[in-house]
Amino acid sequence: MKIIVAIKQVPQRDSSLRSDASGVWVDESNLSYEINEPDAYALEEALQLREKHGGEVIVLCAGPERAQQAIREALAKGADRGIHVETGALLDTLQTARMLADAVRDEAADLILTGLQSDDLGFGQTGVVLAELLGAAHSTIIMQVEVNGATLRVKRELEDGWFQHIEMPLPAVLTIQSGLNKLRYATLMGIKKAKTKE
Repeated sequence: MKIIVAIKQVPQRDSSLRSDASGVWVDESNLSYEINEPDAYALEEALQLREKHGGEVIVLCAGPERAQQAIREALAKGADRGIHVETGALLDTLQTARMLADAVRDEAADLILTGLQSDDLGFGQTGVVLAELLGAAHSTIIMQVEVNGATLRVKRELEDGWFQHIEMPLPAVLTIQSGLNKLRYATLMGIKKAKTKE
């Protein structure tokens, strides 16, 4: 099973944010960055699915050169390889999804996972737009994933403690809810191996 996980590098939660000169975005000169937390849960789910079913986990990140740090962190946690779509511009959801779709089309992935939303902008749209551009089945706010051959059974979180169970075909795009699994840390051996991964 080939699983692609779209991750985003975002400012650390405890960063002191100030507007840049344009007043449109934040001054990034003194910020530290990390993997978007919901995307970290998507990565963990992908790694656990690979452990159960075999295959490959590929991380995909669009962003400036510094985004390679997030990719290396994901490789250290156990992803097999990474794809960096380098862009320095601040993109809207459709532009981002188009770039990600172009990067994954040739991969023929069985499953693409994203976090539910990003910690910086919080739109929660990229995964769904990506699925539409790829013409893939998709579902959001996923709490559980079971792979059954060429199909998936997923558990979606609804409102007021309600859940919905859906069967869907592969390939598919899922947006993963935070808290789905306990996140793993990168081991020293994982960090060393990440330096040689593609």
